[in-house]
Amino acid sequence: MKIQLSSTSRRAGFALIMVLIMVAISLVILAGAMNRSQTVAILNSHNVDLSVCSTAAEAAVEKVYARIAYDFQSYGVAGVSNNINAGIYLSNIPKTSEDPYWGGFIFTDSQGNSGQTYVQQVATYSGPLPSAYEGLYAAPGSPIYRIVSNVVRSNSTTGVTGTAQEDVLLAMVPLNTWAIFYNGLLEFSQCATMVVNGRVQANGAIEVGTSASLTFNSGVSCTHTLSAPLVDGLSSGWTPGSSSTWNTTFNATPGYTTNVASVTVSLNMTNSHFLIDVPPAGETAGSTTGMQRLFNQAQMVLIVTNDLSNTATSNPTVYLKVQTSINGAVPGADSLPTILSYTNATPGLLRSNLPFLSLTNYTYDQREYKTNMFTQIDMGALANFISTNVAVQTKLPSVNGQYPTILYVADRRNATAKQLPSVRLMDAAQLPANNNIGFTVATMNPLYVWGNYNVQTASSGASASAGSTNTSATVPSALMSDSLTILSPNWTDNQGYTTYSSSDTTLDASTMTINAAIITGTIPSSGTSATNFSGGVHNLPRLLEDWSGQTLWLNTSILRLWDSNMATNQFRNPAGFSPTPINPYYNPPTRKYSFDLNFLNPAKVPPGMPVALVPIRFGWGVPPPGVVTYTPPHN
Repeated sequence: MKIQLSSTSRRAGFALIMVLIMVAISLVILAGAMNRSQTVAILNSHNVDLSVCSTAAEAAVEKVYARIAYDFQSYGVAGVSNNINAGIYLSNIPKTSEDPYWGGFIFTDSQGNSGQTYVQQVATYSGPLPSAYEGLYAAPGSPIYRIVSNVVRSNSTTGVTGTAQEDVLLAMVPLNTWAIFYNGLLEFSQCATMVVNGRVQANGAIEVGTSASLTFNSGVSCTHTLSAPLVDGLSSGWTPGSSSTWNTTFNATPGYTTNVASVTVSLNMTNSHFLIDVPPAGETAGSTTGMQRLFNQAQMVLIVTNDLSNTATSNPTVYLKVQTSINGAVPGADSLPTILSYTNATPGLLRSNLPFLSLTNYTYDQREYKTNMFTQIDMGALANFISTNVAVQTKLPSVNGQYPTILYVADRRNATAKQLPSVRLMDAAQLPANNNIGFTVATMNPLYVWGNYNVQTASSGASASAGSTNTSATVPSALMSDSLTILSPNWTDNQGYTTYSSSDTTLDASTMTINAAIITGTIPSSGTSATNFSGGVHNLPRLLEDWSGQTLWLNTSILRLWDSNMATNQFRNPAGFSPTPINPYYNPPTRKYSFDLNFLNPAKVPPGMPVALVPIRFGWGVPPPGVVTYTPPHN
């Protein structure tokens, strides 16, 4: 019997097969779609976890940076180093006590230690700072610290780790890198023609305004406002950006910046005069304050005293201490210094034993209304004494390079209300030789510089750097004092007792040059009249002669860090200015004040120079998890 399949049955079978194939394809597509959706979901979850954890890692890094920056600006490099050694920063992670949100994360130091952040010094740096700090540089030994954080979610199903790394430069910026730095109000008001080629910073307001020419070729910044108010009994009516007759030009971009953060300096800026003061009894040289004092940083300390019960004592006691740094400590920590002590120090005794020192010179300062009692130092004779005196050479042998680089002087003689114990430097065209390392003089007293200062070296010939901005024949130098008065080569002490008259040629000054950073004090303006004006930055170096027709060359960095404690008379409007002069005591020179470009070289920082403490985010990166050797690009 034959059975025949109808075409209808065959078509139905083919249709079923096609349906099954389509279903299979659909299932494959559905599976692929579901797999893709799952993969996308997983990737999205990974991306979300990575973003959230990376942000948390950044928060951990920034928290440590904030603490390091605070400690650096409060306690210096040593404060940060001590906290590193004590592990203070390791556990400084975001905590639930600050916000419950942080309970959702596990922080590690990329080395497998939970609840910690990696913090270690990785290098030191010396050189130019990033563009935001153009014109400044970090001194040798400025440390770079690396901060690394790894973070995962505590309930993570992906295991994704977010990372963040920041290299932090704790830049120690020598203050001489600024052309002008004022801790407080900075006044250019009524200044003579001046061109400022270096950076200017005031931890306070800046006041300008002059009918002469005031030009800033580099950045100007202050923590308050910049204006040209009424001052010195004269009017201005000028405000930045307005058209006026006041000739003040800002050539940098931006020309000036106001309301910036204060620049923190490596000393207590509320009492920065301590830098040049004699330490109090009981303070150790190795203490935080002790290490900063110039008294302890100096290799030579000269003290002059007298019988405090007898102001008529003519022969004081002189004390010369020679000390050296041992195992990196400040020289003041030397337990076996060389002591040269002389009681009843007659002029003859000093000529025989300390031939550079004279204590019998007096004059009258017509600005201070006081008689100067000078501790006078002949710098040429001092140089010879240092190189030939057996006691000094035994302690600081030049053959081993242990040259004195800082001389600290304190005239602590008892004085009447009309006397002013002061220090005066003379014969200082060439400073003591120490392989051109540099030489700084620091004193708690008012300082007077008589004649050219630091204008030649042993190899340059006579006065090679006098009368110009050429400072190639100089050594790094600083003058640190309560106040600074400049006496020309023509000065004689009899002039101090002569009633000032611009027609009296015996009072005429002569052109001179000083090549040194100036760290000193002033008496701030107490009002707007001519009798209570500070004198402005152009009068920070005080003058006592008729400088008409003469030039004062000053290649320098001007740093005003404190109020004068001993030379406390206010600037008084001198002859040649209007309104009517009040008790005139000098006529101004042509001022050639220039920023010494040597000070942009880290190798030419004057000895004992204070530094600004500038924490900088120096490099940022996202390293692989568990890696602390990743080197990010630096700013």
